[in-house]
Amino acid sequence: MSMNVSFIGLGVMGYPMAGHLANAGHTVTVYNRTTAKAEQWAQQYSGKVALNPALAAKGADIVFMCVGNDDDLRSVVYGEDGVLAGMADGKVLVDHTTTSAEVAREISAKAALQNIAFIDAPVSGGQAGAENGVLTVMAGGDEAVFAKVQPVMAAFSRFSQLLGEVGSGQLCKMVNQICIAGVVQGLAEGLHFAKQAGLDGEKVIETISKGAAGSWQMENRYKTMWAGEYEFGFAVDWMRKDLGIALDEAKNNGATLPMTATVDQYYADVQALGGGRYDTSSLLARIESLHKK
Repeated sequence: MSMNVSFIGLGVMGYPMAGHLANAGHTVTVYNRTTAKAEQWAQQYSGKVALNPALAAKGADIVFMCVGNDDDLRSVVYGEDGVLAGMADGKVLVDHTTTSAEVAREISAKAALQNIAFIDAPVSGGQAGAENGVLTVMAGGDEAVFAKVQPVMAAFSRFSQLLGEVGSGQLCKMVNQICIAGVVQGLAEGLHFAKQAGLDGEKVIETISKGAAGSWQMENRYKTMWAGEYEFGFAVDWMRKDLGIALDEAKNNGATLPMTATVDQYYADVQALGGGRYDTSSLLARIESLHKK
């Protein structure tokens, strides 16, 4: 069923996600801080451009957002030009930004005062997943509201799951990033060891990738890591933001995350090497830089 929807934030994720919504037959109005980007999107997908979030949200059945962090989110949601100012009673606000669980609960409470439902729905799958429409969506919120938005999100996702009340989607995304941090560090150390041992990287990975050591990271990143190329995915700067959120939440819930805290500091070392925009597999670059000393 075709709907009027809005999309706030046309970054590397939001731009293709909004495009998939348009291609699925929905009427899409977009807002982006850089208007030229919004105009380019509208030309490419025959959509509409709004000059602020409130105007974008006006008349929308569902408003989707995908911005940078907690503060960016608040800046597009609140105020006279914010999304909530433009939304009608009974409509739904869906946030795909990776944020703290705290800000998700805060916005949900503010939205509820206007009888607007809120779903926190961070995604995994990276830029390639967004472009190919195969993201995984981790959601928190009301079951009936999720059932309403899930078929619409299917335009850009391969799998979506409701994890519990508002904030649960963000908590699940934290688990996702915690797990990735350990896997990438293990892969980086393994490849470093293989190089030091004089092994053929291709043959090593072909041999071990089908067994217990195998992972998405291994399959998709080992070649570029071996070649010292780190321009193929989620940036270190963003990973540090996400790991910071997870470590802060761990202080609240009492979880012990020693490996995550260590890898977060390793990513700080990558930033110090000038690798803030490298992809997350660049932990190997850190090891190799230490080895040269």
